Amino acid sequence: MTSFLTRLTIELPIFQAPMAGVATPALAAAVSNAGALGALGLGATNADGARDMIALVRASTTRPFHVNVFVHAPAQADGEREAAWLAALAPTFRAYGAEPPAALRTIYRSFAEDDAMLAALVEAAPPVISFHFGLPASERLAALRATGAILLASVTNIEEGRAAEAAGVDAVIAQGWEAGGHRGVFDPAAPDERLGTFALTRLLVRRLGVPVIAAGGIMDGAGIAAVLRLGAVAAQLGTAFVACPESAASPAYRAALLAGDAAHTVMTTAISGRPARSLVNRFTALAAELAARTPSVAPPDYPIAYDAGKALHAAAAARGEHGYGAQWAGQGAPLARALPASELVWTLADELRAAEHEHANRD
Repeated sequence: MTSFLTRLTIELPIFQAPMAGVATPALAAAVSNAGALGALGLGATNADGARDMIALVRASTTRPFHVNVFVHAPAQADGEREAAWLAALAPTFRAYGAEPPAALRTIYRSFAEDDAMLAALVEAAPPVISFHFGLPASERLAALRATGAILLASVTNIEEGRAAEAAGVDAVIAQGWEAGGHRGVFDPAAPDERLGTFALTRLLVRRLGVPVIAAGGIMDGAGIAAVLRLGAVAAQLGTAFVACPESAASPAYRAALLAGDAAHTVMTTAISGRPARSLVNRFTALAAELAARTPSVAPPDYPIAYDAGKALHAAAAARGEHGYGAQWAGQGAPLARALPASELVWTLADELRAAEHEHANRD
C-alpha cells in the first residue's frame, strides 16, 4: 500500500470518486489538499470543459488529483425503440404540463472515439486518469501513459480485471455491487455477477498483479480499514462526498441523501440507459411501474436514454417536483454526513486510525 501511495504522493489511502456532474473542481481540490486524492468526472463534459475544470483544480491545489472518462461502446440509435420509450414517458411529462422531446440525442461522447478529449488530456497531463465502462484502444492508452499519468480502470469482475491488467493499467478500482452511480460493467448486455465490494476486492487482490482500490458502500474509516485488511491499497468513496458543500448536488438531492434510514437505493437503467444505483425516488418508482406495465419497452442505449431522463427531470422540476433527478448513491447512503470536504477527509482519517488501533489491540 505504502509504495503505491508514495507513487501517487498522497498521505491517505482515500480516493474521492469522480462522480461526473457532482464532483466539482472545488471538491477535488479540497480533498487533495487534505491529503487524499480528489477527482473530477469528465464523462458529462467536452474537451473544452475538461480543460477548464482541470485548470480550476490546479488553481486551488498543487497536490495530485484524478480525472475520469467514460469508455462505453458508442450508442446505437434506434428510432423505433426511442419512440416507444418516449411514448411510455409521455403521460408523466404531461402530468407536469410538458411534452416529451420529439427526438433523442447522444448527449455525451465516449472517450473511445473522442479525439478532442484525448488531445485535451495529453495537453493537460493530469496526474491520474481512470476509465469507466471499459478500456480505451492501446494507442490511446499509450498516448496517456506517455504524459506520465498513472492509469486506473474500474472493473466489476475478474475477467474485466485481467483485461485491465493486460492493457497495462497501473491499478484497478474494484467496483462492488453496493456502489452508487453507474455500474462500470464493460458490457451491459452480459450477465452481471453482482459481486460485492469485499468479495470482488479479495478476488482481484488474489488474482491480479496490480494494486486494487476498493469502491462501493464505503462511508467511514471503519469501512476503509476493512478493505485495507482485504489487501486493497486504498478505498474510493463517492456517496460520502455528495453532501459536502463543495459538491454540485442539488438541494433536493442532498435532502434525499441526508434522510437517514429513509435513504434507500435501487439499481435502475431507466434514468440513463445503463445500470446505475440511485436513491429511491419518483423516477425509480416510475421505472418499476413501466417495467411491470410494459415489459417489452426498454430504455434506449446510454446516453440516448439520458436525454429523455434529463428532459423529464427538467419538466418536473419546473413544477416544483425534484424526484426525477439522477440522485446517484450507494448502499451506504444512510451513513452520509454533511461536512466540508477537508473536514470529512480528516474525520475519515481519524476513524481509520481508530479502527486500525482497535484491530491491533484485538490481535
